[in-house]
Amino acid sequence: MKALEGIRILDFTHVQSGPTCTQLLAWFGADVIKVERPGVGDATRKQLQDVPDADSLYFTMLNHNKRSIELNSKNETGKEVLTRLVEECDVLVENFAPGALDRMGFGWDRLNEINPRLIMASIKGFGPGKYEDCKVYENVAQCAGGSASTTGFLDGPPLVTAAQIGDSGTGLHLALGIVTALFQREKSGRGQKVDVAMQDGVLNLTRVKLRDQQRLDRVGTLPEYSQAGEGIPFGEATPRAGNDSGGGQPGRILKCEGWETDPNAYTYFIIQAAAWEGVCDVIGKPEWKTEDGFAKPGDRLDKLNHIFETIEEWTMTKSKFEVMDICNPKNIPVGPILSMKEIAEDEGLYATGTMVKVPHPERGEYLSVGCPIKMSDSAVDVERSPLLGEHTNDILTDVLGYSGDDLERVKASGAVGEAKG
Repeated sequence: MKALEGIRILDFTHVQSGPTCTQLLAWFGADVIKVERPGVGDATRKQLQDVPDADSLYFTMLNHNKRSIELNSKNETGKEVLTRLVEECDVLVENFAPGALDRMGFGWDRLNEINPRLIMASIKGFGPGKYEDCKVYENVAQCAGGSASTTGFLDGPPLVTAAQIGDSGTGLHLALGIVTALFQREKSGRGQKVDVAMQDGVLNLTRVKLRDQQRLDRVGTLPEYSQAGEGIPFGEATPRAGNDSGGGQPGRILKCEGWETDPNAYTYFIIQAAAWEGVCDVIGKPEWKTEDGFAKPGDRLDKLNHIFETIEEWTMTKSKFEVMDICNPKNIPVGPILSMKEIAEDEGLYATGTMVKVPHPERGEYLSVGCPIKMSDSAVDVERSPLLGEHTNDILTDVLGYSGDDLERVKASGAVGEAKG
């Protein structure tokens, strides 16, 4: 038995934030019914296509293990079908623009009237306030959530991160909210609303920088930041810190052998206090263990540039993997900068199910990220994403109980496209 077996999700999501959430629930066994516009579907089906006339990787990698029904919710018969779906589902998930469900006639009050046990889960860009009606995308969320202002180098502009902390990060937050609401429903018998704003999700993931803002307000400096050791004054806001470690332990990205031609021949190297003596031995500086100005962590802060330049002289004589092999046994925290090509070819990730190869009837086999959460009693099988409307007929008959003339009436109404499945 899978963890969420028996839970049915009505998936009104599109693009990335919502599909991330519902895919995770589907991986754990929930029956996720993706509602899509007839003949059109999720916009990402045709975005960034690399195989003509086939769903894009953008879509396939975010919609595994789901079923697809085409449904025109503006059509009267479509509204009838949607009402019956709400009656049969445990959760409705949506990431429409603010007010869209209300305009459809399926706002929270109406949903709660149809099914008092239904959980309505929503992703919006901002929470209540002056920006709540604004449309938000990934990079906007990163900027509004404080991530961009604290990412990059001190002498450069704000930067967004390639990690999709606005979209996928918010989807992960919403999945936790949904599972928590389902747990509470077991006690209360009632559904409820679950809302996550993308700004809030990004801020939660950037909390260490809010920590640093408060420290800066109190003492006027952040001693573990490189600029402190370089004598550069701090301003009023948490600054960009380059590749300094966010956890208070000095760290840098350093060149490794081959960096001249390989853009990813680098390693991340942390000089954690507990590993300092090992670092000194590895780089051939045993005298630093006891030398004044180097022996104690606090005394090293104004010498970080010199220390990391010395470490880099050593790392540049080793491959990034050799650095890992040498430092790990000595408990020195290091990590190779792995390219997407290297990750795609890492057999160890396939062995754990973190990377998977998925067959698809239109595009052939493709690589995707598997479920990042491993549970001993709820195995995850990654199944391909659905074709547009692939399960329409199955959902009408098996889930909603339409049959005979009634089924033909719904199909003829234009509410469900070609009613495949």
